[in-house]
Parts: sequence; C-alpha cells; structure tokens
Amino acid sequence: MTHPMLRWLHLGAIVSLLALIALNLVWEAWLVPSGRVVLMLKTVPLLLPLFGILRAKRYTYQWSSMLILLYFTEGVVRAYGEHGLAAQLAMAEIALTVIFYLCAIFYARLTRKP
Repeated sequence: MTHPMLRWLHLGAIVSLLALIALNLVWEAWLVPSGRVVLMLKTVPLLLPLFGILRAKRYTYQWSSMLILLYFTEGVVRAYGEHGLAAQLAMAEIALTVIFYLCAIFYARLTRKP
C-alpha cells in the first residue's frame, strides 16, 4: 500500500461491506420481517468477497464491485416500491452499496500494475 488513499479506501470497503451484511440480516429478520426466510439468504453472496476484502486482494475488489451492483439494484427497487421503514432501509442499502462500489473501483485502480 503505497498510495496514501489506499488505506482509507480499504477501510471504507470493509466498513461498508460489514454494514451491508448487518443491514440485510437485521432488515429481513427483525426490522421489517417479510416472513420469507429466503430473503435472509440474500446475505450469503456478500460473505463471498469478505475475506478477500479483509486481505486487500485486488482481484476480489474487482469482481465484488460487480456483485454489489445487484444489491444497489435491489435497494433502488425496494426504495421505490416499499413505504415507511422498509423504504428507509432500502435507501441505507443504496448508500452502503455506493460507498463500497466507489471504494472498490478506486482501490482496484490505484493498485493496478503500471
């Protein structure tokens, strides 16, 4: 990690990914339970890049930036279609996915080989 921003981008990606995992679990289990256990399983794909992000693996940053777009899309759809607390949680999901996406793409860009 030679560039001064890398540390902050790495930390931002970790925090936003962990917050998104927690948000999805709390959202579907306690805050606005839909009664469908299957919706809690949407958190599982977020666990796939977790260890690579924690270890600052460039390749993980690259492919997880594409994976996170699915959660962004879900957040947009649910923010538009839901009301009340569910819509607010969807907006939080959108914010976390945007933070993760920006951290991931800039981290991958700054760590590429010349």
